[in-house]
Amino acid sequence: MEQALTIRQIRLWRMAIYFYFGLSGFAMASWVAQTPNIRDSLGVSTAQMGWIIFGLSTGSIIGLLCASRLIACFGGRVIMLVGLGLSSTGLITVGIGSSWFPHVLIVFGGLALFGFGIGICDVSMNVEGTAIEQTVKKPILTSFHAVYSLGTFFGAMIGSVVNNLHVPIIIHLLVIAFTVFILIIYFFRFIPGGSGQVKNEDTSGTTAKESLSVWKEQRTFLLGVIVLGMAFAEGSAGDWLPLVIVDGYDKTAAAGSLMFSLFVATMTISRAVGDILLAKFGRVAILRISAISAALGLMIVIFSGNYYAAAVGIVLWGFGSAYGFPIGLSAAGDNPHGVAARVGAVTTVGYMAFLVGPPILGAIAESVGLLRSLIFVLIGVTVAGLLAQAAKPITSDVNKIEENTLEQ
Repeated sequence: MEQALTIRQIRLWRMAIYFYFGLSGFAMASWVAQTPNIRDSLGVSTAQMGWIIFGLSTGSIIGLLCASRLIACFGGRVIMLVGLGLSSTGLITVGIGSSWFPHVLIVFGGLALFGFGIGICDVSMNVEGTAIEQTVKKPILTSFHAVYSLGTFFGAMIGSVVNNLHVPIIIHLLVIAFTVFILIIYFFRFIPGGSGQVKNEDTSGTTAKESLSVWKEQRTFLLGVIVLGMAFAEGSAGDWLPLVIVDGYDKTAAAGSLMFSLFVATMTISRAVGDILLAKFGRVAILRISAISAALGLMIVIFSGNYYAAAVGIVLWGFGSAYGFPIGLSAAGDNPHGVAARVGAVTTVGYMAFLVGPPILGAIAESVGLLRSLIFVLIGVTVAGLLAQAAKPITSDVNKIEENTLEQ
């Protein structure tokens, strides 16, 4: 993006990134909606299904680790297109491996491809989002994540309808993949090239060195810790909140689902108004308020013992979990030099919290119970709140690689 963009071009760019975020969530929810049917189609146990789903985690982590180098070489918009294109292909492969030629290895491979595509797309979407923030000079990354949540909601709703109508797995996933592919091709033309791209003669060597060096920067490291704590709060609710209500409060599965819906709704609404709040109060204040809200909500859920009080706690937990991830990514993108490496590093930490944190929480719960295991989540958000000052915006006169390393 070496030439100035017109207002119309910026609006179209912003709209396109909204759609990429929404389609990413839409694709993810569509796969999740079919997990019970895929398990039954393959004839595997829930434990075996867990190992199959590990293909998704493996692909996602590999994608996240490769993303910054790919973006530096080809730019954010190309990697977004490739990422969601690969995810669409992965969905089709999963459909084939659970319908026409049922086999666990085909589904595992499809999920690995799907996860890899989602991983590289996620980093590139956030690189584009931070680039738009730098262009319009105001916080907007939270609204992109709100659209991701909205896409997830629509994908889940359509998946519910499809399941009620007993639509075959392959038909559902084929239609979703085709829809995603057509839309990403259409909106690709509105995205300017160059975001996150490193135009050096020795791009690969510079990028590899840069990808490792960002972890030595004190600010990037602290942002990673903030995102780790806040993403852990979000991910633990996504995986365990229904069971927390069922086991901890002796309620039905329907009641657990209702409380999870309340959490998701709170997060979506919070992110929808997040840009306004950030513009008014700033990152540091919002992060601190978020951490206090999440910590207070978690304490109510853990210690109140009352279902209705827990509902209030879940609202506070949802509000507190809404901003940590997008604010951390936005702060990582303050410095335009090496933006792909920093955003990629912080995104990787966040997704590690999503993918690895909840299973660890489940292992802890075996000994102390799900409710008490949430104390570890409480510790994470508390630490994130204490480190909130690290998200303070970098002024334009210090837009260079930080010299302040952990060794100093």
